[in-house]
Amino acid sequence: MANKTPQSVEPNVADKVNGWLKSYGVDYKLEQEPLNHEIDAALDEYYSKRGGAGGNRPDAKALIQDTRNEYWPILIEYKGYKNKLEKLDPRGRIENRKKDNTPHYANINGYAANGAVHYANALLHYTAYSNIIAIGVTGYKDNDNLKLEIAVYLVSKSNFGVGQRLGTYSDLSFLKQTRFDEFTEYVHNQQLSPSEIDNIRAQREREIDESLIKLNNDIYQNEKGLSENDRVYLVAASIIATLGVPGKVAPLEKADLKSTNEPGGTDGEIVLRKVNSFLMQKALPTEKRKMIVRTLKNTLTAENLNMVNNGETQLKRVFSKIVDDLGIYYKIGLTTDFTGKLFNEMYSWLGFTQDKLNDVVLTPSYVAKLLVRLARVDRNSYVWDFATGSAGLLVAAMNEMMNDAKHYIESPDELEIKYAEIKSSQLLGLELLPSVYMLAVLNMIMMGDGSANVLNADSLTNFRGDYEYGNKGKPFPATAFVLNPPYSAEGNGMIFVERALSMMNKGYAAVIIQNSAGSGKAAEYNKRILKQSKLLASIKMPADLFIGKSSVHTQIYVFRVGEAHEPDDVVKFIDFSKDGYKRTNRRKARSTVNLRNVDHAPERYAELVNLVKFGSKKLCYLTAQDYFEGVIDPLSGSDWNQAAPADIRLTYSMLESSVTDHLSWELSSVLKQGAGRYPELRRRSALLTEEFSDLSWASFKLGDLFDHIEQGQRLKKDDQIPGDIPFVMSGTTNTGVVGYISNPLVVFPSNSITIDIFGNAFVREYEFGAGDDTGVYWNEGVAYTRRALIFIAASINRALRGRFSFGNKLRSSRSFDLPIMLPCKEGSPDLDSIERFISAIESEQTGYIEQYISELDSNLGF
Repeated sequence: MANKTPQSVEPNVADKVNGWLKSYGVDYKLEQEPLNHEIDAALDEYYSKRGGAGGNRPDAKALIQDTRNEYWPILIEYKGYKNKLEKLDPRGRIENRKKDNTPHYANINGYAANGAVHYANALLHYTAYSNIIAIGVTGYKDNDNLKLEIAVYLVSKSNFGVGQRLGTYSDLSFLKQTRFDEFTEYVHNQQLSPSEIDNIRAQREREIDESLIKLNNDIYQNEKGLSENDRVYLVAASIIATLGVPGKVAPLEKADLKSTNEPGGTDGEIVLRKVNSFLMQKALPTEKRKMIVRTLKNTLTAENLNMVNNGETQLKRVFSKIVDDLGIYYKIGLTTDFTGKLFNEMYSWLGFTQDKLNDVVLTPSYVAKLLVRLARVDRNSYVWDFATGSAGLLVAAMNEMMNDAKHYIESPDELEIKYAEIKSSQLLGLELLPSVYMLAVLNMIMMGDGSANVLNADSLTNFRGDYEYGNKGKPFPATAFVLNPPYSAEGNGMIFVERALSMMNKGYAAVIIQNSAGSGKAAEYNKRILKQSKLLASIKMPADLFIGKSSVHTQIYVFRVGEAHEPDDVVKFIDFSKDGYKRTNRRKARSTVNLRNVDHAPERYAELVNLVKFGSKKLCYLTAQDYFEGVIDPLSGSDWNQAAPADIRLTYSMLESSVTDHLSWELSSVLKQGAGRYPELRRRSALLTEEFSDLSWASFKLGDLFDHIEQGQRLKKDDQIPGDIPFVMSGTTNTGVVGYISNPLVVFPSNSITIDIFGNAFVREYEFGAGDDTGVYWNEGVAYTRRALIFIAASINRALRGRFSFGNKLRSSRSFDLPIMLPCKEGSPDLDSIERFISAIESEQTGYIEQYISELDSNLGF
């Protein structure tokens, strides 16, 4: 009799744990009971565990206040089977996302802790709560005894909503009022390591990429009549309006937009008032606040956006899409170049020409991080950027400064003060284009408001190097300069470098720029720069770094400011064109497809920073050919892009290879010319030809000749792992062998024939793997000899020549009835004749080779 599926003990689990809560004095609510309006609305709004719209109901929930007056939402999910507590990914984190970064509803619905963490993310997304306790409990019967398993997670802004496991618990007594303060103190002291934070941030950034693609496609396809600027301003206004200021400005919710024509009460006016209130509470300078509101007003109050159609305005519809698709990411305080991602996904919104696009291509986050580290940014740095774009470089600098502060400052109060100082006083950016400037302001507001010193100004004409706000009129004491300038500017953008470095007394600079700036296009600027700054390194970046956005080739130049460059100063020239990433430009592909780590990319970027700081002793993944120390002429300005001198001395292995190639060509010529080259052997060839024409022939189907006919399996080039197994695909080059792999796939036997989708047949005398564009044919019962297979393959090529193409591909499943002609004896293939003729031809060809070798020996004097 089949084993019955064990019965769920979830009712027993719920009864047991709810009894605990009651005994602890916790005012808990069950699945259908309301807790408070904000939490209930968030759970109703969030997508359900099964992937539908809304309707999330944890089995139990509570809201507990500690003695510091902080409220803690407690969300509990029950299951009733063994091994249904939690489903973790390879890093040991709750696995609520698939590899393609879409929600993993099977895990969310099937595991207690995964469901609880899912509910907690609803609160991060749609409420002001920033710390939520998610509890999963499952149980099973062991000899009629109820056994419980418990997992407790902190889901918070500090861990970006991914969830952090908190200790090991056998009950929930930490929720007792007498123990709750001790528990929350423990929670506050739990900190993720910098590497854990980086990993989670990278995961969330990939999710942002997916959400931006979804939003971009949705608005493009379904929302008509919006200009390029309208779309950008709608995103900016929607995000600012929903941020809120605790205790002062409530975040705007979708339900607050009533879609009416009432004067002063249109959706656009409601959003605009909320934006203005937020900016006022953030104490933005009056001029900047008015400028932002004025910029957004024309879009938000436009008649077409506020026209009510079927009870809803277009503005409310777009607002709702933005909040639903992106809200979780800016609510959790993810310090990333959010609007840089927005711009790079939706740059067509701004309607730039291709030339202008080359000027506003925003820096990828991993390159921004590299520039910041090359400029040696730390917690005490003062960083500025004279063409700030979306402020991506400033965001990267802020992250580096805050991480450094966290490493050195132990006092939480002092750390908060330092964070505030970094955001308000230690960052300065300038952006001329109003549309892009709005992205920069939004970015810095989302980072906790470092926007005060992001200026809409021309850094070349009307900026004197002073603070504009806060310390207005005082010089900004810059110690680090980072830049990705508009390449159409004078000197390919080196005019910005000269301007910025001339205002600095000390520090470092890292600039990514079109490489022709270092080979003559900016010579005059370069010569002036070297009079007060020393070039430390010149780094050649990958040619496809900005693939799909710009086609320029780039170089990074690193400077130490305040010291003139002397003729004998050593410059490190580094070829970083192989950075470990593989890039593609598939418009609708996931970010993990368009940017893939194929060869230790993060390690290579870390190595690059160390090479610039410490020299060749840090070489690891890069080779000696990639690193060269040389000098430049300070009076030239055109010799900044040097490479390691090429070694042109011939090695023995090179000579050996050259001779082998020549002999291979000679032998090929000998075999092709045959009797024509050696007339004395022609008579034998003529006799073979005459005898061959007297053979009896018959038609045989491939399905009758082979007892195994199989198609290979799909294995994309990007997924091939180097190894020792020959891998065969369609084509005639190298008989179809495209490489050698170690992937776990079907290995076909030796003494086989392969036929590709075009009908090209080859004999395989070795074990091999085959792609899905190749069929494999072999006999297991009575194996053909090597010579028989050579004959059969030749006959297949004769029969199939010209019959198949891309539009009419041959698959093994179609080949069973394909006929070929073979010598026949008594109704079967005449294998004896086949063997005899192949042997004779091989002997003849061997004779040609022996004759050639004899001539070669004679010429060499042997």
